[in-house]
Amino acid sequence: MIRRILSSQLRINMVSGSVTTAINAAVMVIAYPLYLHFLGYEQYGVWLVLSVVLTFAQLGNLGIGQAVTKLVAEEHGRGNIKGIERYVTTALVLLCISGMGILSAILVLKAPIISVFKLSEDNAKTFSWLLPYVGVLSIYVFVVQIFEATLSGLGRMDLANYIQSVSRIVSVIVAAILLYCGYGIESLLIASIASYLLIHIASIVCVWRIAHIRLLRIGNLDTQCCKHILRFGSAVFGGSLISMLFSPFNKLMLSRYAGVSTVPVYEIAFMGSMQVRGLIEAGLKALMPEISRIGANMTEYAKERISQIYSRSMKLIFLFGIPAYGILAIFSPLLLRVWLGERIVEALPGAFRIMLAATFLSLICVPAYYTLLGLGRARQCFYSYAVQAGTNVFVVLLVVIIRPSLSLMHVFWAVLTAMGMTSIYVLFQNHRILKPDAA
Repeated sequence: MIRRILSSQLRINMVSGSVTTAINAAVMVIAYPLYLHFLGYEQYGVWLVLSVVLTFAQLGNLGIGQAVTKLVAEEHGRGNIKGIERYVTTALVLLCISGMGILSAILVLKAPIISVFKLSEDNAKTFSWLLPYVGVLSIYVFVVQIFEATLSGLGRMDLANYIQSVSRIVSVIVAAILLYCGYGIESLLIASIASYLLIHIASIVCVWRIAHIRLLRIGNLDTQCCKHILRFGSAVFGGSLISMLFSPFNKLMLSRYAGVSTVPVYEIAFMGSMQVRGLIEAGLKALMPEISRIGANMTEYAKERISQIYSRSMKLIFLFGIPAYGILAIFSPLLLRVWLGERIVEALPGAFRIMLAATFLSLICVPAYYTLLGLGRARQCFYSYAVQAGTNVFVVLLVVIIRPSLSLMHVFWAVLTAMGMTSIYVLFQNHRILKPDAA
């Protein structure tokens, strides 16, 4: 029964997500001390500031990466190679145009960007020298992401996950060698380029072996494909943008009303619980392309199969999620004390437990979220982010208006309420779409 409901490839894809998330975490545990040893806090801080620019440049992706994964999966389900070629080629052109716009903005706004971070004169020179290369890298990242998305859409998210993990390992190795040889901060830039180059080459090879698609043809450009990509991508982009502003709003309100010293407590509790959630969610990301492939021809049988996959995914969450969250909730005071030692504050264990409850509520709706996304209901996914952000903002502002003051616990309960409301909304939308008599 399990084999019938969850295909072997889907199970492989789901396992790969969790495995590679753990590998990536281990790589970062090794990388941070290594970079700090050779560069020190100040120089490594300059690179992290450059990484912030690269992160915000990713907004130029416009949600097109996820759109490609979904649309390629649909065409793959239909066996339509020409359709895959049209979507991938059109997406590459769109992202090249977007990337050129991002690069132009970075070059034009170079001086204001430097002034915002208030770097010292020497660090500002280093930043100014590397910034154009980071801008060019951002364009290349767009291109690489399309091939990763295509590979995932073709049903091989496991390959995409493992390629990404190998590339991170290669990045750390290249950076370590260059740093040992006496190169400075540019070692990290070269390592990043090597990492993305590896992903690019490996993804192209894997995609070619699976589908033999031909991309470099003008005839592949298609206005209808462009509309489909942008329609789906814009909703994903909007949701991502709202999600990015969720935590900064809470930090701003805490800093303003409770003092800046409360912000690290919020950061540790929120990000720590999100990391726990991420270990389980990583395996569920494989649901989206699989459901897109099945839902390409939405018959009653396809709907029934999607419902079975969804039900099985929910069982997996309760099977693994409840024990993991329960153990962490029980032992979190001890674990936090061992980790932070004398730097632990009294409010942190309780705050972390509340955040564990909040992220578990959020985790419950993850299969429904990826089901909606796989079925092309990106608008409902966007609304889920709006519900979360809106509820959080409403509760926080209501407390400030009534009291008027704000504490850590107020913000944590606001997050818990927001994530609970989001789960209710997403689960309701998923039930409405998958019920037997739905259109």
